[in-house]
Amino acid sequence: MSIRTDALDGLPVRHALPALLDALDGHGSAVLCAPPGTGKTTLVPLVLAGLVGDGRPVRRVVVAEPRRIAARAAARRMAWLLGEDVGGRVGFTVRGERMVGRGTVVEVVTTGVLLQRLQRDPELAGVDAVVLDECHERHLDADTVAAFLLDIRAALRPELRLVAASATTDAAGWARLLGDAPVVTAEGVSHPVEVVWAPPARPVRPPHGMRVDPAQLTHVASVVRRALAEREGDVLCFLPGVGEISRVAAQLAGAGAGLEVLQVHGRAPATVQDAVLAGSSGPRRVVLATSVAESSLTVPGVRVVVDSGLAREPRMDHARGLGALTTVRASQAASRQRAGRAGREAPGAVYRCWPEAEDVRLPRFPSPEIRIADLAAFALQAACWGDPDASGLALLDAPPAGAMASARTVLAAVGAVDAAGRATGRGVRMARIGLHPRLARALLDGAEQLGARRAAEVVALLSEETPREYGDDLAAAWRSARRGGDAYASRWRAETRRLTSAAGGPGAGTTQGTDTTQGTGQANAVATGGGSAQSAPGGEVADDAAAGLVAALAFPERIARARGAGAYLMVSGTGAELGDGSRLRSASWLAVAVADRPVTAASARIRLAAVVDEATARSAAGHLLASGEEVRWDDGDVVARRVERLGAVELAVRPLKDAEPALVREALLDGLRREGLGLLRWSRDAEALRQRLAFVHRVVGGAWPDMTDAALLDRAGEWLEPELSRARRRDALARIDAGQALGRLLPWASGEAARLDELAPERIEVPSGSRVRVDYGGEQPVLAVKLQELFGLGETPRVAGVPVLVHLLSPAGRPAAVTADLASFWRDGYRSVRAELRGRYPRHPWPEDPATAEPTRHTNARLRR
Repeated sequence: MSIRTDALDGLPVRHALPALLDALDGHGSAVLCAPPGTGKTTLVPLVLAGLVGDGRPVRRVVVAEPRRIAARAAARRMAWLLGEDVGGRVGFTVRGERMVGRGTVVEVVTTGVLLQRLQRDPELAGVDAVVLDECHERHLDADTVAAFLLDIRAALRPELRLVAASATTDAAGWARLLGDAPVVTAEGVSHPVEVVWAPPARPVRPPHGMRVDPAQLTHVASVVRRALAEREGDVLCFLPGVGEISRVAAQLAGAGAGLEVLQVHGRAPATVQDAVLAGSSGPRRVVLATSVAESSLTVPGVRVVVDSGLAREPRMDHARGLGALTTVRASQAASRQRAGRAGREAPGAVYRCWPEAEDVRLPRFPSPEIRIADLAAFALQAACWGDPDASGLALLDAPPAGAMASARTVLAAVGAVDAAGRATGRGVRMARIGLHPRLARALLDGAEQLGARRAAEVVALLSEETPREYGDDLAAAWRSARRGGDAYASRWRAETRRLTSAAGGPGAGTTQGTDTTQGTGQANAVATGGGSAQSAPGGEVADDAAAGLVAALAFPERIARARGAGAYLMVSGTGAELGDGSRLRSASWLAVAVADRPVTAASARIRLAAVVDEATARSAAGHLLASGEEVRWDDGDVVARRVERLGAVELAVRPLKDAEPALVREALLDGLRREGLGLLRWSRDAEALRQRLAFVHRVVGGAWPDMTDAALLDRAGEWLEPELSRARRRDALARIDAGQALGRLLPWASGEAARLDELAPERIEVPSGSRVRVDYGGEQPVLAVKLQELFGLGETPRVAGVPVLVHLLSPAGRPAAVTADLASFWRDGYRSVRAELRGRYPRHPWPEDPATAEPTRHTNARLRR
């Protein structure tokens, strides 16, 4: 077959090729911005390789795609344009599948494959140019590959050409990253796409975790049916995940005779993917797809897009060690990409399943994975590259410090890095396996006891989400995969073969040289410790125990012990629960492989787990095993005990009679912090003294002590000793006289303590001769006294220069007036009080001129005697 010249000439990106080639000749790198359907993924690599165009010399080009489906499709399209089969001058390599030949000059790979290749061959020998396609998606592997390639160009291969290509991206950011590279823009020949806003008639619950409101999926299915009725052509519907695709497909089962419903996602069989991309001249098609169909792929025949407005992004809860995908609102950039699918071949329409008013509130771009994902694999790649903290890598976004610290902790625990963060020989081997470091550890160390094949089978299950019908029992899912004939089982077998080969070489599961760490030592203890994993007849470890062993090695922090009614406590301290119908609910110990925690839930939900025994738990999570004396304030008193624990899980507890006095003292202080100083004995005099001292501290300051709880707790050693050090329990605190203890804080050394009664007298003598207690509990001292006892007093009493707030009481002791200016009261307020009260209390004096009247605390009759 000959080159399809007409198809090549029809690709709009050809008009931007001269500028792109000039940029590469002059700068060595370029940013290519080209809309979907322009040929950036297919024509540009062919021209760079010299396979089409103006007779440029043949060069070897590697094209990096973010997904396997896109890599396969791009290679097949380029081979078709050349009139060849894949594996000739154009080939592809994805995990588990490789179609290249000796004559291959354009190889399409996933970014993950290219990352592994760069670690093995940092010079990228024999490659002349690399095209990073769809770089706007900001996958972690793609960002890492770009950083490594820039290192290679700077240090080893300045002649290596680099193109960052995308339909919609931060062109200025990528240009800066590539050393102020030129930005080349290709104009697309896009057809108009009509936007139809199709929000649900009634509100639906927003997504949280992996959950999507069933009402939302029902609405999406109804919009698909509406689009089929109102428009011509095939329909492409975007949904966040495989589960949602399956549920919408079920609802479309009776949508019409002759309608073909296809499901496209990263785990779909290659035959289905190929059928979708090949088009059809038969019945109308509805293609239900995840974000894999947003870019790089043209689905022939599509004239309508139905956009659910949802997407999946990774999230990592570093505090709990739980990483999972979560459902989010799709970004504006993703919505534009999705809509563009309807106008690739002819005018089309997009039905958006949300209100138009919400569109402006959507995020502009998807979140870069480096900001939100688990960074353990990235940190290992950086360590193997020789930059453990990634500070020297050219990245659009720096990795968050907290996420990197968590990642390094994981890597150290599995023996992948040394104390300085440098990759060990074991870590390099883990990185080359192409798994998350946790799974690589489980593969290598699990192979010691189970053999490479069986360890690989379980790890292959953990490396990809299992079908929902497999259930939450890892061992049962293993058996289902063995006998399964579905697409998942086929992929599982292929991955098992790959991992068996990776684990089966000499030294599998062993450390080398200085690579020994506590984490690996504990793992090897599982492998050789005898009796922790139950054996099947003939000495082979039974499937249930084998599944538990591998899961425990992969996720030691998620080993969990039952605490009743399907509830478990992970050794990380996170609570977790099984579903009501789970067959695992009777297990005393579980190794949790998959769990997530909904936003509103107190506990994580266990999605996949295996039964383990305590011996396996102790060995796999041995770096978390600790024992010692614990003295703490718990449930209202000091608790002293000797505890053996596995992380947060208590294995054995014994009372401790002779606890260290310093630990008891600290526990008592903790109790005072939690429950307050009310644990001490506070008499009325003690409370009054504290209030007087607080007043003097506030007004005079200097050496007078602060009486707040925080300040008193900070100085507990000064005023609560020696009683505090002698106390052992709560009741001993209740015997400490707080008033006597507070006296120790007075400024005795300076002599100021003797002035306390002068600055804040406990009582003030009033004109009647009574000594009335002053209340210092508020912002201003209060003197509550019967009105008749102040006759003749013209000025308000003061303490430490502050006028007291006088509460004037009736003869019955009830409030009659409040004033801080006694002279003003006698002049302006007394008459109204006298008029109101003298009829009620006729036996008491109510003179017209209180300034000259005799102060008294007695009745008129008593005064006349």
